[in-house]
Amino acid sequence: MDITEIIQQQHDEQRRGFAMLEEWPRSDTDGLAAMWRRLAILLENHADAEERYFYPELLKLGTGAADAPDAADETDDAIGDHNNIRMAIRKADRATTGSEEWWTAVTDCNVYNSRHMGEEERQDLADFRQQASLQLRHDIAIQFLRMEAMNAASGVKPVDKDPEQYIEENEQHGGKVAAAKKSPGAPRHSKTASDEASG
Repeated sequence: MDITEIIQQQHDEQRRGFAMLEEWPRSDTDGLAAMWRRLAILLENHADAEERYFYPELLKLGTGAADAPDAADETDDAIGDHNNIRMAIRKADRATTGSEEWWTAVTDCNVYNSRHMGEEERQDLADFRQQASLQLRHDIAIQFLRMEAMNAASGVKPVDKDPEQYIEENEQHGGKVAAAKKSPGAPRHSKTASDEASG
């Protein structure tokens, strides 16, 4: 198993979840509520697992990929995105299922999540593939999936996090990383178009 593949697969599942909601009969509010609850649990379990297991390791090993200058920038964006997704979920949960207010909140959640996934796939996952060993990627996948499976039915309590505090705490706890955790000969990060133009 590979945590970067697991995250990518779950992104595809999230995209399908929003697509199914968009195609669901508007009159079937019980069905909409059930589909939304399942998707909301998936989104929060996924975000919480990333914050517990993936991003602390990215902060230790990452150097930045694509248009991200470093792992701290990647992580700051991701934690902020997770907070925006949680905010939209809370708004949907306070609204009447199927109402205009509910659909606005669900659409906002989809927009926040879509932006987050695109950036995470382009930057964070690419960075981790370049820097982390296959063994570490396997070990994190086990922890990630175990946590999600144990909370699959009811989910975890959503808790917003301050991006700067999260980065500071995880950088302090990280310490020095064993060389075995790094992928041998991994490049520091991909050049952006602006890098090449200025070079």
